[in-house]
Amino acid sequence: MGTSGGGIQASLGGRYAIALFDLARDARTIDTVESSLANVRDALNESADFRALTVSPLVARGAAVKAVLATADALGVDATTKNFLGVLAENRRLGQLPAIIRAFRQLAARHRGEIAAEVTSAHPLNDEQVVELKQQLRQRVGRDVSVDLSVDPDLLGGLVVRIGSQMIDSSIRTRLNTLAHAMKG
Repeated sequence: MGTSGGGIQASLGGRYAIALFDLARDARTIDTVESSLANVRDALNESADFRALTVSPLVARGAAVKAVLATADALGVDATTKNFLGVLAENRRLGQLPAIIRAFRQLAARHRGEIAAEVTSAHPLNDEQVVELKQQLRQRVGRDVSVDLSVDPDLLGGLVVRIGSQMIDSSIRTRLNTLAHAMKG
């Protein structure tokens, strides 16, 4: 197998991500596709209707294809990503989108010689905080880190950082949970 996967699980989502990555690499549009996928991910997080479209078994295949292509146009995604979303809808694989997007980010980061980190914070981080975070992570892992930011208001302050399978957690909620378990002990 001459794919660029190496390490990305051979899961269905991983295989789709590798196929999309190979297309984007050949077309020299990795950054464009990655940016489009970030828009799709944000839409999944923000729109209950779009999320339902991707996971509902009740949506007819033709209707899902039409709706996802219209959504792609509304989000302004590039042609490669739009076609890819159409293929996912045709194959009834839209439910795999979150896993595909995560795997694509890892492939793109590795291609740039970076490590991809998923960062969840209680509040949106400003540009200065992102720069500071990247520097701290770089010191910790010894090379550049690309960060995928998301917000979870339930965190009660602090950050949760996931690099591959490693979790770095400074959230107050997690420390409180740990403390609560220790007190029950």
